[in-house]
Amino acid sequence: MSEHNQDKETVINALGGKKGLIDSGLPAVVFLVVFNVKHDLRLSLWAALSFSISLGILRLIKKDTIQHAISGTLGVVICAFFANRSGNASDFYIPKLLTNLGYGTAYLVANLAGWPLLGIVLGPLLGENFEWRHNPIRKKMYIRASWIWVIMFFTRIAVQYPIYRSGNVNLLGTVNLAMGYPLFFAAAYGSWLVIKTAPPVIKSS
Repeated sequence: MSEHNQDKETVINALGGKKGLIDSGLPAVVFLVVFNVKHDLRLSLWAALSFSISLGILRLIKKDTIQHAISGTLGVVICAFFANRSGNASDFYIPKLLTNLGYGTAYLVANLAGWPLLGIVLGPLLGENFEWRHNPIRKKMYIRASWIWVIMFFTRIAVQYPIYRSGNVNLLGTVNLAMGYPLFFAAAYGSWLVIKTAPPVIKSS
């Protein structure tokens, strides 16, 4: 594998990777499908949680990393708590909205402070640690790439919050899925396109 492809995989995996999206996204699909078929909130929540736990067990059997499965299960538990507490299926998506708000704000503030989160996360993984802070071109590159994520997170909120307020759980669930995988991969690929145009990494000793 070429160095560029290796760096590309490093970027994608650091941002969650395919397995992370599967472990965090599929339980929400199960929730929406079961809710539409059975119209039973608690059954739908248990189905999503059981599916998430099953993914974790499968990862263990395959001796694969369970980091994303654990975080995915924890996410489902939190979503289920909100929905079960209110009895409103739409509240299953409140934590997802709050997560987007939290990440979007963090990326925004970090960019304005001159410490882009992509630089903080990817610098050590790409072998330059925080040397990019002293390289104006690479610093600018990380800031530009991080703006992509600011836009993505706040776009999700701008579109999904009004739907949540409308109480249309089917539309909210569908839009949440549509703006999940596709936007993530678009943002990750866009970040990679920005990152690969910068000067080569000067690896710190």
